[in-house]
Amino acid sequence: MAKAKKLSKAPTSDTGSTNSAGSSSAPTTTPSWLTDSLPLPALIVLDLDYTLWPFYSDIHISPPIRSLSPFVLSDRNGEHFSLFPDAPAILRLLSSPQCNIRLAVASKSPVGDLCREVLKSLRLPETEIRGQPKKVIDVFTTGGGGGLEIYESSKLRHFEVIAKRTGVRYEDMLFFDDERPNFEVESVGVTMKLVGRQGLCWEELEKGIQLWRERKGIVPATAGGSGSYAGGRW
Repeated sequence: MAKAKKLSKAPTSDTGSTNSAGSSSAPTTTPSWLTDSLPLPALIVLDLDYTLWPFYSDIHISPPIRSLSPFVLSDRNGEHFSLFPDAPAILRLLSSPQCNIRLAVASKSPVGDLCREVLKSLRLPETEIRGQPKKVIDVFTTGGGGGLEIYESSKLRHFEVIAKRTGVRYEDMLFFDDERPNFEVESVGVTMKLVGRQGLCWEELEKGIQLWRERKGIVPATAGGSGSYAGGRW
């Protein structure tokens, strides 16, 4: 697939990840999918380029990179890079004990080492480890994280490795990606949500969870009773 998307530049900011699409944001109310007592995916897998961040890692970044703030990076050419606006707060919530959802990365980027460096250099707001903001990479690699699969290969291969590492069934995974050919993962049971120009945002997250529940045949609980889904009851 031809790489025709343009780089979305991110202005420097000390308050959170920003780019031309807007600033980092959290929902004004607790997402309904978090309080409705319905099951959630055991594992959410994310693509990187134009899903977690608004650029192609192998085209738009010219190493070396350096931090302008915990949430914005700069490369050799002075270009600025950050996650999509909603992504930091989404990662913070999904990786919290409140959600208890494991996270993983599946990316075809040919510059895996650079992607890991970006993930290590960017931080999540309002999270601290030993007094420092939590690294973005930590939500994927520590505390039960599903790990990073970043190399040129089929997404089916990425998911095969992730499934073996985590022990999570394909049917219990939700995948966010920006390229239609990667719907191939649905052949093994993974639910994929195609993201739009805003990348990973609150709206896409909610739609993805709803889609995963529909695929699982989940029925909301009745008043005073229990709900059901294809795998049983809760």
